[in-house]
Amino acid sequence: MIAMQYGFTLPADYDMAIIRRRIADKGHLLDDFAGLAFKAYLHAARDDRELPSRDNLYAPFYLWRDGDGMNAFLGGAGFAALARDFGRPAVRTWLPWQAELAEDLRDAASATRERIAVPAHADLGELRRTEAAAARQDRADGALAAIAAYDPARWTLLRFRLWPTLRPDLAREGRQLYRVGHVSQPIAPHR
Repeated sequence: MIAMQYGFTLPADYDMAIIRRRIADKGHLLDDFAGLAFKAYLHAARDDRELPSRDNLYAPFYLWRDGDGMNAFLGGAGFAALARDFGRPAVRTWLPWQAELAEDLRDAASATRERIAVPAHADLGELRRTEAAAARQDRADGALAAIAAYDPARWTLLRFRLWPTLRPDLAREGRQLYRVGHVSQPIAPHR
């Protein structure tokens, strides 16, 4: 599996209704994309009273079953159109240690994402066990998806969660909160 995210920081006065419309119009196009475990169409707005954000953001998150699906998407017409409309973004990837997923993620209302530097002398085996246990616990506590992953090129840890309700209570320094506009996932999830 491969976790992937790119994002756009939009101007402070950007009309975020444009992003919500884009998600509503195009979200279904990846509902059964080959190799995709799920795509969460994420956005955050400075003027959101329930989930305030420092910036206006559009930041889709993907969990790929393999590199073939990811490559097909990045080389396809949909990503080319996105790059034409917003500029080609840097695409971040992480290797999942743990991916705890509900069978149906389509009811997700919000997401949390943390990127944390892995200390230079961290015991990676212990860190993996700790993060996997935290993902399982968050799933048991109601998260629809809980992913723990790492990037060995930048030595960063990723904690990503999808929640069925808005979760302003999870706001804290270093954690980005998003609204989920749509979740694409295979009609019959692969296990």
